[in-house]
This record gives sequence, structure tokens and C-alpha cells, in this order.
Amino acid sequence: MALSRIAREVKTSATLAITAKAKQLAVKGIDVVGFGAGEPDFDTPENVKNAAIKAIKDGYTKYTPTAGAPVLKEAICEKLFKENHLKYNPSQIIVSAGAKQAILNIVLVLCDTGDEAIIPTPYWVSYPEMVVMAGATPVFLKTTDKEHFKITKESLARAITPRSKLLFMNSPSNPTGMVYTKEELQEIVSFAVEKGLYVISDEIYEKILYDGAKHFSPASFHEECYKKVVTINGFSKVYSMTGWRLGYAAGPEEIIKAATNIQDHTTSGANSITQLAGVEALKGSQDSVGMMVREFDRRRKYTVERLNAIKGVSCLLPQGAFYAFPNVSDLYKKKIGGQSVTNSFDLVNLLLEKAHVAFVPGAPFGSDEYIRISYATSMGNIEKGIDRFEKFLGS
Repeated sequence: MALSRIAREVKTSATLAITAKAKQLAVKGIDVVGFGAGEPDFDTPENVKNAAIKAIKDGYTKYTPTAGAPVLKEAICEKLFKENHLKYNPSQIIVSAGAKQAILNIVLVLCDTGDEAIIPTPYWVSYPEMVVMAGATPVFLKTTDKEHFKITKESLARAITPRSKLLFMNSPSNPTGMVYTKEELQEIVSFAVEKGLYVISDEIYEKILYDGAKHFSPASFHEECYKKVVTINGFSKVYSMTGWRLGYAAGPEEIIKAATNIQDHTTSGANSITQLAGVEALKGSQDSVGMMVREFDRRRKYTVERLNAIKGVSCLLPQGAFYAFPNVSDLYKKKIGGQSVTNSFDLVNLLLEKAHVAFVPGAPFGSDEYIRISYATSMGNIEKGIDRFEKFLGS
């Protein structure tokens, strides 16, 4: 079959693939402890669910404008002004079926054949595939745990070429949980903008922070940043609304208008009922967010402490999001359970098949020396899963 370029070049999502494999084992009656899913295990807050029910009963079930319901766009503008020090008009906002679609829209607007998009590693698995869809070339800027998974102005300068068009920034980060300080972020983004790059700032985990870490939106730094940075956010993580599929982009009006044209011919916009639920999420009680973050913090500390007690494993303490990203490369030097392990895929597949623990390999994030462990699961599952991990390695 003569498949298209996109079909040939775009890879399967590793996070979704490992979750699917774990579910297949569960269907067979095997007790698998899953650490793969990038979604909170908490229910959507009651006030948000009730807003959706009301929207249905009120008949709010028709198409909204492609770029989003006016009432939601106004609420997003209010949120960005109050919390992120960003003044946007509704015409500078596009609401999409998840932050993932919002990012893809912007990539398709900004990137063309021959362009390069700079992506710091480790990265969220979808970033490079989106760049490939646009016909552009991903350029990877490698970081490790030795520099706390952070790029610098100097490392960025070495990656920029005349073809560079776009820089991805993600703080707090998936998969590392790393958080840039204001000074670090301002220096990097200001330099990128000075060199003529656009910046996608993925801020989906902005409120999931620990140990006094703070979030900053690069578009707020100064006027030139405001003109070149597109802010991405959504409702999936902070409000535990992953299945509701609701995200947004905020940026220069010309870019948002072009993204709306693209969305006209794909989804036609986000679900109308979900959008009214989003209004309530932004304007209603935020108590559930604090509760969730406190519980994540408890799990975070336990997970990292346990991981660092395992021989051959080392893990930084994340400052945000709900992932640990331990370095497991020392385990590649020996046989485990009688089998040779040479990379993160080998290790993850072995653990899934033999220990019935589902982690995500680091290779699809651009960092094969690591694995990703989501602690967005119960403390009971975390204890059981790490017990199995440790016991199997001991064998």
C-alpha cells in the first residue's frame, strides 16, 4: 500500500502503546501495576461535572465558533491576566480539543518544509512527530540529569541555524518534572526571540509544583517575547479532565487566526459541553487543585526515595508535574532475570512481562538512559509496583 509521507514517518506514541500493552495483560487476568498514564487518578471536581450536566439540560449541545465559545475565551483571558500577567483579547485565543491539538495547530501555522524546530531532550513524545507532520525537521538539544535537564542560552546558541524557526519550552516538564527559574527562562526565551525564533511555551502542568517552585509564562517577560511566544495550556492535568479534551493557545492574533483556519477543517472546535465545564473549572473553587498537588507531593517523595535506594537506579527529585525520570543506564551493563538488557525498551518490556510493572521507556522521550514513572496512581499501587521492581532486579 502506498502510504502518505506522514503515515510513513510519524511514530506510534510510546506512552499510549505501553498503556495498551498493560491493559492487554490485565484482560488476561494478570495483575499489572501501571505507571504509564500521564493523567491524574483523581476524579474531575464535582462542580465541573455539574456544570457539564447543566449545559446538557440547558441544550448547550450545538456547534460553538471554531475558536471557542465566547464565554470560555473571556474566562481564559481573565485567567491569563490574573495568574500569568498576560493581557490577551478573545481574538488571541483558540480553544481546541485538548492542548495536543492546540500545539499541532500552532506547529502547522509556524513550520514549513525546510524549517527546523529546536526541541530540548527529554521531550514530550508528540513534539517531534508534530514537527514531522508539518514537513519540518526536529533538532534535538540534549540535556541530562547532570544539568537537571535544562538547556542554557549557550547550548541553544549552538543549536540555532539559519533554518531555525521554532523553539519548544515545557516547564514544568513532562517527562522530567524539571522547572525553570524565572531567570533561566527569561535568558533562554529572550535570546531565542532575539535570534528570530518563535517559541511554543507548553504550560499544561503550571499549577502542579512542589518545594516552593514557581511558574512563569515567558510571553509576559517583555514586548518582544509577547510578540513571538505562543502560550499553550489546558484542563487535563490541573483539573483532572483528561477525557474531556479541552485545551487552548494564546498568542499573536495573526497566528491564532491562521490556527483557527486550520481547525475549521479538522475538528471544527472543542466539544460545546466540555467548554462550559471549562468555564466552571477556571471560575469555580480551586480547592481540588490544592488537594491533588498535596497528594502528588506525598507520592513524589516516597517514589524518589524508594528509587534511589535501588542499586543501579538514580533519580532527581522533580519540582513539578507528576513524573519521576530515573537514570537506569547502570542496569544495561548486566543481565536481569537471566536476560540481557541494553536499552530502555529492553528493560521496560522485561519488567512488564516478568514483574508485571508498566513503566515507559526513555528512548521515545529522546533519552534512552532513563525510564518515566508516573506517580499519578494510588500510594498502594506505587508501593506494590516499586516492590516488584526492586525484587525483580534483586533476582
